[in-house]
This record gives sequence, C-alpha cells and structure tokens, in this order.
Amino acid sequence: MNLVEGSEPYANARHEVTLLTRVGCGSCVRVREQITPLLMELSVPLQVIDVDTDSELKAEFGDRLPVLLLDGEEYAAWEVDNDELREDLQA
Repeated sequence: MNLVEGSEPYANARHEVTLLTRVGCGSCVRVREQITPLLMELSVPLQVIDVDTDSELKAEFGDRLPVLLLDGEEYAAWEVDNDELREDLQA
C-alpha cells in the first residue's frame, strides 16, 4: 500500500481514491501515471494496493486490473477518463 509522495497536505481530502494493481501490469503503471498529476492538482491522495498481497482482492478482481475505487466503490476498470474523474472529484 503506497500513498502519493507528500501525502500530508491531503489530510482534509474529501475523496478517497484507490488503485488496485499488480506487479508487472503495464496498464496499471499507465493508469497510475495518467491519474497522478490530476490527483495531485486536486489534492486527492492516491492509495495503491497490489491485489496479490490480499487474497480477497485477488479473488474478486483477478486479472481485471487496473481497477480504480472512488470512496470505496468501483469506479473504473482498465481505463480511466480523466475529465470524468475530475468532475466527480470536484462534485
């Protein structure tokens, strides 16, 4: 589990964003690189969880990665639309 570097300023964030990944997943890396600048701009922390470290997550999400959770609910799988994410984070 990792938070975006310098996550202290995010103590009062209104939303929780979690990216479910696994080691060696190129799409996971791409989505993380894609959304990190947006999240930093909006002061929203990013929690990254490797599903292979949690048997329940691994069973639930298997090879359907990356998965983005917004406030604990599945928000997107495989692809993330930054414009849509921005709108939902600012709501």
